[in-house]
Amino acid sequence: MMCGAPSATQPATAETQAIADKVKSQLEEKENKKFPVFKALEFKSQLVAGKNYFIKVQVDEDDFTHIRVFESLPHESKPVALTSYQTNKGRHDELADF
Repeated sequence: MMCGAPSATQPATAETQAIADKVKSQLEEKENKKFPVFKALEFKSQLVAGKNYFIKVQVDEDDFTHIRVFESLPHESKPVALTSYQTNKGRHDELADF
């Protein structure tokens, strides 16, 4: 992966789901609601001074949200953080850098 360029979209892995789960409460707080489903479907990653993850998450039967999560460098010992998100997305909406 080239530094700064997002990767191609890939199917979500167990690691992607774990990252999404770590920021679920942050998104619920920002949106002031609980999500009955929070299933990571696909993702892109971007190597910066740490790593950005762009993750498409299913939050209800036909409702999807795109989240951007930042994972700092290991020596910084910081938790992952929800840095941005886009709601009202569809299953087939392209996961783009935002």
